Amino acid sequence: MSPPNLDGREEFGVGRIVLPDGPGTGQSAGAWVRDPPPPSAGGASVRRPGDAPAGQRATYDGPMLDERDLDIIAALQDDARATYADVAARVGMSASAVHDRVRKLEQHGVIKGYAAVVDPTALGLFVTALIAASPLDPRQPDDLPERVAEFPEVEDCYSVAGETNYVLKVRTRTTIELEDLIRRLREKGNVATRTTIALSIPFERRPLRT
Repeated sequence: MSPPNLDGREEFGVGRIVLPDGPGTGQSAGAWVRDPPPPSAGGASVRRPGDAPAGQRATYDGPMLDERDLDIIAALQDDARATYADVAARVGMSASAVHDRVRKLEQHGVIKGYAAVVDPTALGLFVTALIAASPLDPRQPDDLPERVAEFPEVEDCYSVAGETNYVLKVRTRTTIELEDLIRRLREKGNVATRTTIALSIPFERRPLRT
């Protein structure tokens, strides 16, 4: 996996770094940070078996990340098209050292990829909604993600705890298209739905911080 020209700048698009999904999603969470050990009575930290070395953070089923790794990740999340020299200047390292660390972060799956951040309204997708879906028959297979994967309107699918089983984040051009999507979801997924339409989106896709 290679980033989109980190050695030089492209002439189009705005990039973002793609990090692993968090815990609880059933997927690899390569950046789940372990809580630091509590201090001892004398003020010194108490080390426990399996703790990360000083200055590093242990990740869940992943590599050890030190503060410079986290600084590099933060810089790339702010601008995934930044050159190695740009990132190096920000984190106080040489460009070659940043290059080596980015390569290792990619190999370990901490950085999963690079993607363009697109304005949905520029594509004509003016309606954003969250659809809570629950099976009509509790005995039916739990395969809603597979059933709705063919719908391009579904941007995200969350398996959740509570009264519903899944929450789908969807985007459509109009409320008429949203209504049609809900009908198709009910038919294809054999689910009952409850829909919330977003009036505005103050922020989304915020960079992950630890």
